[in-house]
Amino acid sequence: MGLLNVGTRSLQANQVALQTTGHNISNVNTVGYSRQNAVFNQVEGQFTGNGYIGKGAEIRTIQRNYSQFLTRQSSLASSIESQDVMRADKLRQLEELFPGGNSGLGASVNDMLNAFSDVANAPTDLTARTVALTRVDETAARFRAASQSLDDLQRGVRQELGQKVDAINTLAKDIAQVNEEIARTTGSGQPPNDLLDRRDQLIKELNQYVQTTSISADDGTISLFVAHSQPLILGTHVTPMTLVPDEYNDPLKNKVAMQIDGATIMLDDNALGGGEVAGLLRFQNRDMTEARNLLGRLTLAVTTAMNDQHKLGLDMDGNAGKELFSPITFNGENIRSPQAPAKLNRGTGELKMQVTDVTKFAASDYEIRFTGPLTGTVTRLSDNKVVAFPQSPAPASGALVNVDGLDIQLTGLPADGDRFLLKPFSSSASTIQAQFSTPRGLAVASPIAGAMGTNNQGNLKVVNVRANSPTATANLPVTFTFTGTNTYTRSDDPTGKEYTYTPGQAIGSLGSITIPAPSSPPPGVPALPENLPEPPPGAPALSDLAPPPPPDLTIPTGQPDNQWSFVLQGAPKAGDTFTVIDIKDPKYGADYQLNAGNAQAMMDLRDVKMFDNGVMSDGYASMISQIGIRSQSAKNAADVSATVAANVERDRTRVSGVNLDEEAAKMLQYQQAYQASAKMIQIAQNIFDTLMQNMNR
Repeated sequence: MGLLNVGTRSLQANQVALQTTGHNISNVNTVGYSRQNAVFNQVEGQFTGNGYIGKGAEIRTIQRNYSQFLTRQSSLASSIESQDVMRADKLRQLEELFPGGNSGLGASVNDMLNAFSDVANAPTDLTARTVALTRVDETAARFRAASQSLDDLQRGVRQELGQKVDAINTLAKDIAQVNEEIARTTGSGQPPNDLLDRRDQLIKELNQYVQTTSISADDGTISLFVAHSQPLILGTHVTPMTLVPDEYNDPLKNKVAMQIDGATIMLDDNALGGGEVAGLLRFQNRDMTEARNLLGRLTLAVTTAMNDQHKLGLDMDGNAGKELFSPITFNGENIRSPQAPAKLNRGTGELKMQVTDVTKFAASDYEIRFTGPLTGTVTRLSDNKVVAFPQSPAPASGALVNVDGLDIQLTGLPADGDRFLLKPFSSSASTIQAQFSTPRGLAVASPIAGAMGTNNQGNLKVVNVRANSPTATANLPVTFTFTGTNTYTRSDDPTGKEYTYTPGQAIGSLGSITIPAPSSPPPGVPALPENLPEPPPGAPALSDLAPPPPPDLTIPTGQPDNQWSFVLQGAPKAGDTFTVIDIKDPKYGADYQLNAGNAQAMMDLRDVKMFDNGVMSDGYASMISQIGIRSQSAKNAADVSATVAANVERDRTRVSGVNLDEEAAKMLQYQQAYQASAKMIQIAQNIFDTLMQNMNR
């Protein structure tokens, strides 16, 4: 009987080993499967006078080849890879929205500026004017198309985020269900290997979407946390994730949130770690924001500069120019208002913005935090640079604070702790339009001109005369009289001061202060009575005999005020003159319709430094280079994280993966042991049968 029992146990043990090996071979291609081994345990021998007689072997357990460390590292590396790959893919799509070459927005801007060269050469040619206006309309259309492309990409990202949050919630429910099944089997004393594999694979799939940390419980369940400490799964309980607007209700940004104890907890994007959701949020809330701001800054700077310059000129009818592009107002009633108060603000404060200098724009949003009614900080979110207010010196315009060429104005009374998000550029390109299409209305003439003295002896020549302000003609004419080859006096400085002349150097207008004339008579002069008698018929009225009131007194300040400027070349002779005139002053006989000074000024905008010390004509190239740098950096990060994830997964597979050669060898081993056990049983049965036959005789 002992031999039969030993054989039976051995047969059963090897049968289980064969079955386990077959299970491994069947799951060689199953994702997340961990190789299993049958662990043999010898049965305690029976004591006899001849020593302990062995009773064979039995299966103690089915061991799962598993490394908790490598499994966790594989999930973490895969999560980071998913984030980097997702962000790199979206940045590639973003980069494709802004092509270079002739189809790019930069070419359109440059074509528009270059079109004014033909107008400058033939100011009265209506065809050249029509071409210039067509280029203006094409540029506006390109800006709108680029903004629409960003909106389309934004909608796709928003939809994808919603789908991935739903996938997170579904996987979390599946993990909680497996937790429950594992907890029910804990009392058996044997590990539920297949359930554990299934849970590990679900956790790895979950980490593809959002990075988690885990804590194991005594009942075999695992609790998962996101954003460092927020519970997604506690045993068998799931806290669903949702997609919500950020704290400013910004329609262009989203946050992931959880309902915990009745409160909505917004998760910090930076704390999410890896996963596709983190990659999409980073792309949407940072990369897309920068792209919108770069496009908006380009739009606002170009159109505002063009509008401002065009309004300084005269059209073919002698009227001041109007806007070429629809002006972008910050304070209109629209869904993308640049002012976004935080949800928990308690005060009545409201903010407005106004452009003061397009050359100082930074492609950024701004966050204002109030520490009192008129004190606080402005943070430029692109680089977290902080400007405190009140500023010293205070903005001349009376604004609350001036930052990066923007006046920020305050109405109402904010409370301590109130916050605002200001988005000056995010929607600038979405509604831009060409303002008019009348060729005669194109204001290419300068309102001022230069007149050389008729008796000049030197070789002076005018390079350009430019109006820099709508009031440029207010105090004209101004005559410059040369007292030598490098000195001159000017008629708007009655002090007779001599100025130094340098060929090619701009000369500008001087500021002045106007003192109003007194309304009462000078001391010693009696005032006329209020009720004067009527004069005899034909005699002048007594009020007409009174001296005229004194004129207002204008005193030059001697300081440039940038109303106008001009550049001369050549060497003058003593007595030579140059006069800056109002081009419509009939005394000088100038024909403003033949003047193209403002067209030249609009062409010169190409070389004005606007974008981080880059000129306007290079603004688009600078924009796409910044997006390209981000895209290339994200691609490099994705390549590195993919390599790391592959290496870690390879290490995990070495421990947990199925090797068919190894399993084939084991199958032969267990098969032979099984056959030997069966032979042992057969021999024991023959011996038993022989004994029984002998006993029956």
